[in-house]
Amino acid sequence: MATKIVEPEAGPRSKRAAILAAAVDHFGEAGFEATKWSTVAERVGIGQTALYHYFESKTHCLLTIMRLELQRSHDKFTAATADVEEPAEALRAAVRAAYDVSDQEVLQMRILQNHMDLLSGPRKSKREEAERVAARQLVQVVERDWTNLLVRGMSQGAFPLRDAQLLGASVLGLIVSVWRWYRPSGPTPLAEISELIEGACVRMVAT
Repeated sequence: MATKIVEPEAGPRSKRAAILAAAVDHFGEAGFEATKWSTVAERVGIGQTALYHYFESKTHCLLTIMRLELQRSHDKFTAATADVEEPAEALRAAVRAAYDVSDQEVLQMRILQNHMDLLSGPRKSKREEAERVAARQLVQVVERDWTNLLVRGMSQGAFPLRDAQLLGASVLGLIVSVWRWYRPSGPTPLAEISELIEGACVRMVAT
Protein backbone atom coordinates (compact mmCIF):
# COMPACT_ATOMS: atom_id res chain seq x y z
CA MET A 1 0.00 0.00 0.00
CA ALA A 2 1.30 3.44 -0.93
CA THR A 3 2.30 5.84 1.80
CA LYS A 4 -0.37 8.49 2.24
CA ILE A 5 0.79 12.05 2.75
CA VAL A 6 -1.87 14.14 4.47
CA GLU A 7 -1.87 17.49 2.72
CA PRO A 8 -1.87 20.53 5.03
CA GLU A 9 -5.04 22.56 5.19
CA ALA A 10 -4.86 25.26 2.53
CA GLY A 11 -6.53 28.08 4.41
CA PRO A 12 -7.05 31.52 2.86
CA ARG A 13 -3.82 32.80 4.40
CA SER A 14 -1.71 29.77 3.52
CA LYS A 15 1.32 30.47 1.34
CA ARG A 16 2.01 26.80 0.57
CA ALA A 17 0.55 26.79 -2.94
CA ALA A 18 2.33 30.06 -3.78
CA ILE A 19 5.63 28.68 -2.49
CA LEU A 20 5.25 25.52 -4.57
CA ALA A 21 4.38 27.54 -7.70
CA ALA A 22 7.37 29.85 -7.22
CA ALA A 23 9.67 26.89 -6.56
CA VAL A 24 8.45 25.14 -9.72
CA ASP A 25 9.18 28.27 -11.76
CA HIS A 26 12.68 28.69 -10.35
CA PHE A 27 13.69 25.01 -10.13
CA GLY A 28 12.32 24.37 -13.62
CA GLU A 29 13.92 27.37 -15.32
CA ALA A 30 17.13 28.12 -13.41
CA GLY A 31 17.64 24.67 -11.89
CA PHE A 32 17.39 23.41 -8.31
CA GLU A 33 21.04 23.91 -7.39
CA ALA A 34 21.15 27.41 -8.88
CA THR A 35 18.02 28.56 -7.05
CA LYS A 36 18.53 30.16 -3.66
CA TRP A 37 15.86 29.35 -1.08
CA SER A 38 15.66 33.06 -0.31
CA THR A 39 14.74 33.76 -3.95
CA VAL A 40 11.60 31.66 -3.55
CA ALA A 41 10.69 33.60 -0.42
CA GLU A 42 11.17 36.90 -2.23
CA ARG A 43 8.96 35.73 -5.11
CA VAL A 44 6.15 34.88 -2.67
CA GLY A 45 6.65 38.05 -0.66
CA ILE A 46 7.53 36.46 2.67
CA GLY A 47 10.63 36.28 4.84
CA GLN A 48 12.94 33.33 4.41
CA THR A 49 12.22 32.07 7.92
CA ALA A 50 8.51 31.88 7.03
CA LEU A 51 9.33 29.23 4.42
CA TYR A 52 10.22 26.83 7.20
CA HIS A 53 6.64 26.90 8.43
CA TYR A 54 5.74 25.02 5.23
CA PHE A 55 8.94 23.22 4.17
CA GLU A 56 11.89 22.44 6.38
CA SER A 57 14.35 22.71 3.50
CA LYS A 58 14.66 23.42 -0.20
CA THR A 59 15.03 19.66 -0.75
CA HIS A 60 11.82 19.00 1.17
CA CYS A 61 10.05 21.38 -1.21
CA LEU A 62 11.65 19.66 -4.23
CA LEU A 63 10.54 16.21 -3.07
CA THR A 64 7.03 17.53 -2.51
CA ILE A 65 6.92 18.88 -6.07
CA MET A 66 8.09 15.50 -7.39
CA ARG A 67 5.51 13.58 -5.36
CA LEU A 68 2.68 15.88 -6.45
CA GLU A 69 3.71 15.59 -10.11
CA LEU A 70 3.78 11.80 -9.92
CA GLN A 71 0.31 11.80 -8.39
CA ARG A 72 -0.95 14.16 -11.11
CA SER A 73 0.49 11.91 -13.82
CA HIS A 74 -1.12 8.83 -12.31
CA ASP A 75 -4.50 10.56 -11.99
CA LYS A 76 -4.29 11.81 -15.60
CA PHE A 77 -3.50 8.30 -16.89
CA THR A 78 -6.38 6.81 -14.91
CA ALA A 79 -8.89 9.37 -16.17
CA ALA A 80 -7.74 9.03 -19.79
CA THR A 81 -7.93 5.24 -19.95
CA ALA A 82 -10.79 4.40 -17.57
CA ASP A 83 -13.54 4.05 -20.17
CA VAL A 84 -11.47 2.97 -23.18
CA GLU A 85 -12.02 -0.73 -23.87
CA GLU A 86 -9.82 -1.23 -26.95
CA PRO A 87 -6.17 -1.58 -25.80
CA ALA A 88 -4.56 0.29 -28.72
CA GLU A 89 -6.96 3.20 -28.24
CA ALA A 90 -6.27 3.16 -24.49
CA LEU A 91 -2.55 3.35 -25.26
CA ARG A 92 -3.12 6.28 -27.60
CA ALA A 93 -5.30 8.02 -25.00
CA ALA A 94 -2.64 7.53 -22.32
CA VAL A 95 0.09 9.04 -24.50
CA ARG A 96 -2.09 12.00 -25.49
CA ALA A 97 -2.95 12.60 -21.83
CA ALA A 98 0.75 12.62 -20.94
CA TYR A 99 1.23 15.61 -23.24
CA ASP A 100 -1.99 17.43 -22.39
CA VAL A 101 -0.27 19.75 -19.95
CA SER A 102 0.13 23.39 -18.93
CA ASP A 103 3.43 25.24 -19.06
CA GLN A 104 3.80 24.87 -15.30
CA GLU A 105 3.22 21.11 -15.56
CA VAL A 106 5.97 20.99 -18.17
CA LEU A 107 8.30 22.51 -15.58
CA GLN A 108 7.09 20.05 -12.94
CA MET A 109 7.88 17.12 -15.21
CA ARG A 110 11.28 18.58 -16.10
CA ILE A 111 12.05 18.88 -12.39
CA LEU A 112 10.91 15.30 -11.77
CA GLN A 113 13.02 13.82 -14.56
CA ASN A 114 16.09 15.85 -13.61
CA HIS A 115 16.01 14.66 -10.00
CA MET A 116 14.85 11.04 -10.10
CA ASP A 117 18.15 10.01 -8.51
CA LEU A 118 17.03 11.80 -5.34
CA LEU A 119 14.49 9.02 -4.77
CA SER A 120 17.08 6.25 -4.62
CA GLY A 121 18.50 6.78 -1.14
CA PRO A 122 16.97 7.49 2.29
CA ARG A 123 16.88 11.00 3.75
CA LYS A 124 17.91 11.85 7.31
CA SER A 125 14.97 14.20 7.78
CA LYS A 126 11.68 12.44 8.60
CA ARG A 127 9.63 14.86 6.49
CA GLU A 128 11.96 14.57 3.51
CA GLU A 129 11.98 10.79 3.86
CA ALA A 130 8.17 10.62 3.98
CA GLU A 131 7.97 12.55 0.71
CA ARG A 132 10.73 10.45 -0.86
CA VAL A 133 9.06 7.17 0.07
CA ALA A 134 5.67 8.38 -1.17
CA ALA A 135 7.20 9.55 -4.45
CA ARG A 136 9.09 6.29 -4.93
CA GLN A 137 5.91 4.30 -4.37
CA LEU A 138 4.10 6.47 -6.91
CA VAL A 139 6.85 5.73 -9.45
CA GLN A 140 6.02 2.06 -8.97
CA VAL A 141 2.30 2.79 -9.38
CA VAL A 142 2.89 4.71 -12.62
CA GLU A 143 5.07 1.88 -13.99
CA ARG A 144 2.40 -0.64 -12.95
CA ASP A 145 -0.28 1.39 -14.77
CA TRP A 146 1.56 1.21 -18.09
CA THR A 147 2.54 -2.45 -17.64
CA ASN A 148 -1.05 -3.46 -16.84
CA LEU A 149 -2.32 -1.65 -19.94
CA LEU A 150 0.07 -3.69 -22.08
CA VAL A 151 -0.76 -6.93 -20.27
CA ARG A 152 -4.45 -6.32 -20.99
CA GLY A 153 -3.69 -5.75 -24.66
CA MET A 154 -1.60 -8.92 -24.85
CA SER A 155 -4.24 -10.99 -23.10
CA GLN A 156 -6.85 -9.79 -25.61
CA GLY A 157 -4.60 -10.51 -28.58
CA ALA A 158 -4.29 -6.84 -29.52
CA PHE A 159 -0.53 -6.74 -28.84
CA PRO A 160 2.10 -9.44 -29.51
CA LEU A 161 3.25 -11.33 -26.42
CA ARG A 162 6.40 -9.79 -24.98
CA ASP A 163 7.93 -8.91 -21.62
CA ALA A 164 5.25 -6.41 -20.59
CA GLN A 165 7.29 -4.90 -17.78
CA LEU A 166 10.30 -4.22 -20.00
CA LEU A 167 8.09 -2.92 -22.80
CA GLY A 168 6.14 -0.70 -20.42
CA ALA A 169 9.37 0.78 -19.04
CA SER A 170 10.56 1.44 -22.61
CA VAL A 171 7.32 3.17 -23.60
CA LEU A 172 7.28 5.27 -20.45
CA GLY A 173 10.95 6.13 -20.88
CA LEU A 174 10.29 7.38 -24.41
CA ILE A 175 7.41 9.54 -23.24
CA VAL A 176 9.14 11.18 -20.28
CA SER A 177 12.46 11.74 -22.09
CA VAL A 178 10.78 14.66 -23.89
CA TRP A 179 10.69 16.76 -20.72
CA ARG A 180 14.48 16.97 -20.53
CA TRP A 181 14.72 18.96 -23.76
CA TYR A 182 11.27 20.32 -24.64
CA ARG A 183 10.73 24.06 -24.15
CA PRO A 184 7.33 25.73 -24.72
CA SER A 185 9.13 28.60 -26.47
CA GLY A 186 10.96 26.22 -28.81
CA PRO A 187 10.30 25.68 -32.52
CA THR A 188 8.36 22.39 -32.20
CA PRO A 189 4.76 22.52 -30.88
CA LEU A 190 3.95 20.02 -28.15
CA ALA A 191 0.99 18.74 -30.20
CA GLU A 192 3.43 17.71 -32.94
CA ILE A 193 5.66 15.95 -30.43
CA SER A 194 2.64 14.20 -28.92
CA GLU A 195 1.53 12.89 -32.32
CA LEU A 196 5.04 11.63 -33.11
CA ILE A 197 5.49 9.85 -29.77
CA GLU A 198 1.96 8.41 -29.89
CA GLY A 199 2.71 6.78 -33.24
CA ALA A 200 6.09 5.52 -32.04
CA CYS A 201 4.57 3.95 -28.93
CA VAL A 202 1.84 2.19 -30.89
CA ARG A 203 4.38 0.81 -33.37
CA MET A 204 6.64 -0.29 -30.52
CA VAL A 205 3.84 -2.14 -28.76
CA ALA A 206 1.55 -3.40 -31.53
CA THR A 207 4.00 -4.61 -34.19
